[in-house]
Amino acid sequence: MLVLSHRGYHLHEPENSRAAFEAAMALGVDGVETDIRLSADQKLILFHNHLTADGREVATLTHRELSAAAGFPVPILDEALQLRCDRRAGFLWNLEIKTPAAVDQTLAVVERNRAGKRFLITSFCHPVIDAVSRRLDVDCGLLLAHRPLDFNKRPDWVPLSPRVSTLVWYSETVDVELLDRSRQCGLRNFVYGAVTPEEHQRLAGMPVDGIITDRPEYLLGTVPGTGTIVTKPQT
Repeated sequence: MLVLSHRGYHLHEPENSRAAFEAAMALGVDGVETDIRLSADQKLILFHNHLTADGREVATLTHRELSAAAGFPVPILDEALQLRCDRRAGFLWNLEIKTPAAVDQTLAVVERNRAGKRFLITSFCHPVIDAVSRRLDVDCGLLLAHRPLDFNKRPDWVPLSPRVSTLVWYSETVDVELLDRSRQCGLRNFVYGAVTPEEHQRLAGMPVDGIITDRPEYLLGTVPGTGTIVTKPQT
């Protein structure tokens, strides 16, 4: 089971910041999840919300303007991918594409940076993933916030490409039966949305391939600043 740090480890750092990514790597996660948007000056920025705190649309701001509004240097994808994680081989970059406008440049950046890196490209916009899977040989996944009515075979809404190999479920919608059905369809299962330590342990006891979380310390070895040891579940 992989443990991915959601928007980097942002307990004490701004989410999706270089400092948050470095903190996640230092913590020993298997990878990070981050969000891709396109700025007004056509930079692939790593930023979750479509609005700044003062209500401006991120897509209308240049990278410099967005960094000023955010209060920290907002990373650019190409630069973030240069960060080195020495603790784990095969560190996974889970890139969530927030807007179709970012697809072309994202694919170009991933293609340039594929050597020695692992990628999982995901989106709530499922046509984006269909397009990505047709254009680049890279693992892809669909983000879900619902539980399907029927899951007795590979669903029609999952693109047929073998590159679309992962479903990323909201934690409150899944149980062991659903995850088993998904596995029987040849799909991997990642889960997001756990908050409490108990929720993390419940998910870790299910047949999941990865957990994307704001609190990876609930699943890893040493809790930062406490010396407390917890057991990382093995699946």
